[in-house]
Amino acid sequence: MLDHLDMLYAVALRLTRNPADAQDLAQNTVVKALRFHEKFQKGTYIKAWLLTILRNTFINEYRRKARRPTFVELSGSEPAADKAPDPGVRYEPVSGDSGDLLELLDDEVREAIESLPHDFRQAVIMADLQDMSYKEIAEEMDCPLGTVMSRLYRGRKLMRDKLEDYARSRRLVGKKE
Repeated sequence: MLDHLDMLYAVALRLTRNPADAQDLAQNTVVKALRFHEKFQKGTYIKAWLLTILRNTFINEYRRKARRPTFVELSGSEPAADKAPDPGVRYEPVSGDSGDLLELLDDEVREAIESLPHDFRQAVIMADLQDMSYKEIAEEMDCPLGTVMSRLYRGRKLMRDKLEDYARSRRLVGKKE
């Protein structure tokens, strides 16, 4: 196996395009080959066996990284983007009335919410404006949890369709292709 270390590193470098990652991949390949040496069948081609281990290790690591969320390290000096419609307005809800909440929204957003069918509108307001859980919404609307999820999905989809141009004009979504 030691005769093939340079070849393993070269293949790993070609796959990863990064010397440090290539060293890690080659090392992991050797560790796995040593751990599972009893599975190697004598008389077969060891180079092909090692390359298969290398390829499978690379693919598994690639899939594992693809499933992980991307992390961005902030130094702390950048201000966080304010997503509030009007950062100067602080809102403290006094009652459970959603009409007060709707007044804080831009006209286009408020009109889009008001145009939704009643059940969809109630679910969207409770979830997205009042920050209620699905369970709380189900209890309030006196319906099953699955119905709440369906109403939210459909209501949000209708909102997304109605507010596409609004979001694009505020650079909240990419250009239409």
